[in-house]
Order: sequence, then C-alpha cells, then structure tokens
Amino acid sequence: MVRRGFHVLAGVRRDSDGTALRAAGIEPVILDITNWEHIAALVARVDGDPRHRAVRVLFNNAGLPCSGPVEVVPLDTWRRVFDVNVFGTVALTQALLPALVRSKGRVVNISSMNGRVSMADYGVYAGSKHAVEALSDALRTELAPYGVQVVIVEPGGVKTEMARVGLAGLSDLTTRMSPEQNERYGTLMQAIPYHVAAFTASGTTSDTAARKTAKAATDRKPRTRYTIGAVTAFLIHASNLLPDRMFDRLTMSDLRKHYPDTVKYGRTTAGPRA
Repeated sequence: MVRRGFHVLAGVRRDSDGTALRAAGIEPVILDITNWEHIAALVARVDGDPRHRAVRVLFNNAGLPCSGPVEVVPLDTWRRVFDVNVFGTVALTQALLPALVRSKGRVVNISSMNGRVSMADYGVYAGSKHAVEALSDALRTELAPYGVQVVIVEPGGVKTEMARVGLAGLSDLTTRMSPEQNERYGTLMQAIPYHVAAFTASGTTSDTAARKTAKAATDRKPRTRYTIGAVTAFLIHASNLLPDRMFDRLTMSDLRKHYPDTVKYGRTTAGPRA
C-alpha cells in the first residue's frame, strides 16, 4: 500500500513488532482489536491527523486461528476466537465508519477459504469466518448508498506463521480429550498438523497475498470477493457445484491422506506422512 502512495497505520501488538515495521510511509500503532482503549486511541489518531489526511481503506486483517473438533474445543476458546475474528472486526469497523463515510472509503475484510468452506476439525475458525462473510454482505448493502465499498478477501494457504500459531494448542487439546473423544477423533487430531503443513507449503507467498489484497483495496470497480490461491478457488467452486455429502467425501479424502498408516493400511508404521 505504501508503494501505491498510501500512508499506512500498521496495527501491531508489541513495540518490537512496530520497530521492525517502521519505514517511510509506515506508522506502527499499538492495536489489540479486543481492547477498546486501543481502538479509541486509533480513532483519535485518525481524527487528529496533522496533515488532515482522510481514511481511505480499513483492512480488517487481525485474526486468530484454531483447530480441533467441535465437541472438544473448550467454549472459552470458541469465545476467544470469535472475540478476535468477529467482534473485534465489528468494533473497529463501527469506530472508523464515520471517517470512512466522510471519505467514501473502503472496508476490506480478510475472511478465508474457510469462510465459504468448512470441514472436519476447522469448525471453530470456519464458523468465525462464515460470520465475517455474513456481516460483510450486510455491511456492503447498508453502506452502498453512502459510497463506502465493502470487499471480502478469501485467502487459502499462505506461507506465514499463522499455521504454526494455530497448531500451538493442539497437543494440549489432545491430552484433555476423554477416552471416548480420543476414540472418535484421535486419528483426525494426528492428521491435522500434517494436513495444515501440506496445505501451507502448497500455498501462495505472503507477498502474492499482499498484492492481491492491495488490488482489492484499490481497484476502481472492485469485485465483492477476491480469492487468493488456485486451491481456494477450486474448493469454493466445488462446494457450490457438488451436493453436500459428495463435497464432504472430497474434503475427508484429502484429510485421510494424512492419517496414520495404521489406520489407512491396517499395519504398524512410523506414523503420519508429511
């Protein structure tokens, strides 16, 4: 966005992250979107801009990943994911909408492939991103009469640290499962790290994703949705064409590639394949 001539207020959660980002045209601001004081400080910074620059684009890109079966993930974790991915997005958007209406600006909500497609073990994250899709559709029609455009970006696998962060609590979740839950979901839980790793490795680079996102923010006549990645486009298209249960079989067959070999072939081997 800086290369396209914008001054960027870049939200970070730690001063050290801000120091690493600081450059001409990039101004780091401490921002936890679940902290109203941080949001209020950002609004004050925008309204008090010394050069009286208008807000042109709000990127709602903060997000918290999560993996685990619906039955197993604690409710507190559900609430935390929705607090960041949904309610934080709403809070920041509500706070900056007066400025965006004045400038006839644009809201770019970073959803996910999982905002359109849900599958086993991704229910928490997909649920939050489905909510982002729904609120974006409502917001788009509400703001259209006032010249504010709302655009959704749907990335698939992107080579960032997000996958590692999302898997950090998976082993703890596994140890907390009851014997019955372990019988139901044990093999699935073993497969997920390998599935995520393979999906991320085959994904796009962060630079490619950033360029596509910047395009969504600056196209004169933007589409309502931008997908990032060929796999993303394929799965979303397939989910629209195939009957639900057929699509379920498609996604589960991909997951089963990463099941322990003892499950796939009925024999003892070294474990899941990468």
